[in-house]
Amino acid sequence: MQEQDWVVQAEELFEAAMFGGDASAPDRSDDVLDAVEARLSMARGKVLHVRFLDSREEDSGEVAFFERAAELYRRLEDASGEADALFWIGCWHQVVKGEGTTGRPYFEQSYALAKSVDDRRTMSYAVRHLGFVDKDAGDFDRARKKLTESVALRREIGFRPGEAAGLVALAYLAAETGNRPLALRHLDEAQTVAQGCGAKAVSGWVEQARASMGA
Repeated sequence: MQEQDWVVQAEELFEAAMFGGDASAPDRSDDVLDAVEARLSMARGKVLHVRFLDSREEDSGEVAFFERAAELYRRLEDASGEADALFWIGCWHQVVKGEGTTGRPYFEQSYALAKSVDDRRTMSYAVRHLGFVDKDAGDFDRARKKLTESVALRREIGFRPGEAAGLVALAYLAAETGNRPLALRHLDEAQTVAQGCGAKAVSGWVEQARASMGA
């Protein structure tokens, strides 16, 4: 929905209720405005998350935005939107608070909801971060399966920057489990994919990974 569309629609519904006596208009207005608020809450939460990654300074408003979005999407019966919001709540627990086990149920709910509506992009995020939880717990086989599934999902939908990022994660896991040749192959592939889609930040991650591995 474009901004102009919802502004016009909300105003029309107000007039329908105020002057036309349409008793259903306020409820329909709620749906329109809740959808806009949910999207805005997600956007604000993501901006705060990026700022955290840059500064490492926590802002508790981040998770509040994601929780509000999840609540609104649930009311609207928007499974894809709710799955996305649940993922970001889990990400806040895992990345900002350093509590991956607390984030796990949010990732699991996100994955299940996203799968129910074939939202493979959100599935790829949720299963990727479930893989990180498994890795931190020392369950490297399960972690590898989840990270590999994430890359496969991203490849299927043409999410090339995400595919490259996923390959970097697989490279780190391979290095951590003593398989340096596989790690370097993953990095070579990640570099090719990142360069092909202009994902400069991911190319930087590849170089950082190579440096950390002494390659």
